[in-house]
Amino acid sequence: MGITTNASPFDSIIFDLDDTLYPFTTGIDSCVKKNIELFLIEKCGFSEPKALTLRVELFKTYGSTLAGLRALGYDITADEYHSFVHGRLPYDSIKPDVQLRNLLCTIKQRKIVFTNSDRIHAMRALDRLGIKDCFEQIICFETINPNLPNSTRPDEFPVLLKPSLDAFKIALHAANVDPRRTLFLDDSVRNIAAGKEMGLHTVLVGKTVKSKEADYAVEFVSNVAQAIPEIWANEMDGDDETMTRTKSELESVLATAVVGA
Repeated sequence: MGITTNASPFDSIIFDLDDTLYPFTTGIDSCVKKNIELFLIEKCGFSEPKALTLRVELFKTYGSTLAGLRALGYDITADEYHSFVHGRLPYDSIKPDVQLRNLLCTIKQRKIVFTNSDRIHAMRALDRLGIKDCFEQIICFETINPNLPNSTRPDEFPVLLKPSLDAFKIALHAANVDPRRTLFLDDSVRNIAAGKEMGLHTVLVGKTVKSKEADYAVEFVSNVAQAIPEIWANEMDGDDETMTRTKSELESVLATAVVGA
């Protein structure tokens, strides 16, 4: 058929969840921040102005408010925190994404979610998107912090999250992937930098310009078909029937992506 390509350089693809598989415009992120501030006010006794500044300070210093509070000695369980912060989110603002599902279905490599969020939130968000069954594995807060429920004091086990290299090491071990043959998509420049340090191929999502450590940049995950066609190289090297089917699927995804851009 006149198509010649090399084998795909990727055996596995790891996706962040929040603001990556669904866009920032859902408003979920702003609701999470508001709920964190309410948690600091209602559960920890901080004033409203202090809660606003403390949320930012703890995120910058410790990677999350929960990690910061526990490091400072607050006896707060992860379940208590997540049920408050995520339990009241407007999940109906996350709409089913048929275009994204169609794209994921054309990708034959292992597909894994790696999120800092708890499992309940991850499952609800993926279910709302209609793509939960597209992923082989979900690596989440509980995966990275298995010992936290057994702690006898708040600072016994530090909370691990992206962009911590220790969090990445646990995630890559849990996923059993070779980082040199793994593509990693995330909306955070800090997470992308950490992923690159771990040897991953990196895709910065939500931006049109690459950061220093990003190999690619896409505004939406659905744009990877145009930006990284080598994902599908293995399929294009198959027999005529496989190549024809894959080309047809990709052309359909590409056409939809252009219309929806």
